[in-house]
Amino acid sequence: MNLFSELRDDPRIALEGGNPPDAEGRCVVYWMRRAQRAFDNPALEAAIRIANEQRVPVLVYFRLNPRHPHANARHLTFMLQGLEETARELAQRKIGFAMRVANGRDAANDLARIVGEVRPSAVIIDRDPLRSFDAWRGLARVCGGRPLYCVDADMIVPAAQIGREHYAARTIRPRIHERLDRFLKPVVNHAVHVAWNAGPLGDAIAPSAATPALLNIDRSVGPVAEFRGGGGEARSRLRRFIRDRLPRYASERNRPEMDATSGLSPYLHYGQIGPHTVALAVRDAAAPEADRRTFLEELIVRRELAINFTIYNRRFRQIEGCERWALQSLSAHRCDPRERVYSERQFENAETHDPLWNAAQRQMVESGWMHGYMRMYWAKKILEWSKSPRAAYEIAVRLNDRYELDGRDPNGYAGIAWAIGGKHDRAWGPERPVYGMIRYMSAAGAGRKFDSRAYIARWLERPLPAAFK
Repeated sequence: MNLFSELRDDPRIALEGGNPPDAEGRCVVYWMRRAQRAFDNPALEAAIRIANEQRVPVLVYFRLNPRHPHANARHLTFMLQGLEETARELAQRKIGFAMRVANGRDAANDLARIVGEVRPSAVIIDRDPLRSFDAWRGLARVCGGRPLYCVDADMIVPAAQIGREHYAARTIRPRIHERLDRFLKPVVNHAVHVAWNAGPLGDAIAPSAATPALLNIDRSVGPVAEFRGGGGEARSRLRRFIRDRLPRYASERNRPEMDATSGLSPYLHYGQIGPHTVALAVRDAAAPEADRRTFLEELIVRRELAINFTIYNRRFRQIEGCERWALQSLSAHRCDPRERVYSERQFENAETHDPLWNAAQRQMVESGWMHGYMRMYWAKKILEWSKSPRAAYEIAVRLNDRYELDGRDPNGYAGIAWAIGGKHDRAWGPERPVYGMIRYMSAAGAGRKFDSRAYIARWLERPLPAAFK
């Protein structure tokens, strides 16, 4: 089997356009989107393999879009820190890198421009699970008859192997587990046969030069000290997690005050580290089996269930994307009196009556991240204290996407849908006011599971930094 037949049959790769690579092409272009890394990147490796077959170099293109919804200094700084490292590592691999600021909202026009400039033999993109799968096919029209490959670089088991929306972990888990032996393998990092030596493209900018001020980005949500972007930092965090926290992960992961989590979600969100890298390191770690198994359930089954939700349910940002039973139950209780109703501004400023909820909001605002257990409590209380389930869902999405470094991510959307709309859950009785049959959480219940006073003391009982006043 030749290379192109192999790529065509690979379930991680979708091909638009049946033409072979252009024999007169000068390079292979990889449009890097979510998989922002120079190693262990299936999309980049597909580009390298095609380029080696054609005896041409590889150019990685990145479209920086400062007009993206909720783009702010926090997200941009973290992403650019990672891209600066990625650009250096690509140069070490003899691969070109060109980052340009988006010219308007039409990504196809920007892609057409670079295709016209460098005349590639083929174009590669990595799949974005938040965008319609049909959207990438429209990009083929600007490739001038060249093949366009879309590579699933964000999942271990490719989305095409699952094939439909799943409604619970119990239904997707067997489909994933029966395929792990095939797909949970190291990503091969191929050597480049022809180096990129054409130099920088016109008006391309270095990641280090793309500051929030230059791009007129919202600076009211600033960078955080707790997280620095980049694959090197991600790998360092992974090593520390395996050494210090993985051996207690199963017993302490749901205790926010114990901090037994990996802290890798921002790096996975921006693709600065790949799921294969994390999963293989944990699988082979010298830690108790129960801890490794519990973490891999979260990383693979739960994470890929969330990605499945955003791929196959295009209403994932809206409450209408939740389950029918939950929507019917919430509708039946939409007129229930609320003991308290807060505005979005009050939520944002952590001005509720509940110190536990306020502490969670402060953790998110100050650190750019919130513990997973507290995310569930946080979203459920927004449901309880908002004027309607729809308003609660929209507020939770906006706050999550604005402040979380791993916002605008399938995990975040699935988590909000679970907490407010019963997604991937079941009906719980007895019915409660406002919640209906949605699973309920309380501060008292949280206090029985972990030391909530210690968590509150850490995040609430200290002055708010001047940057957030």
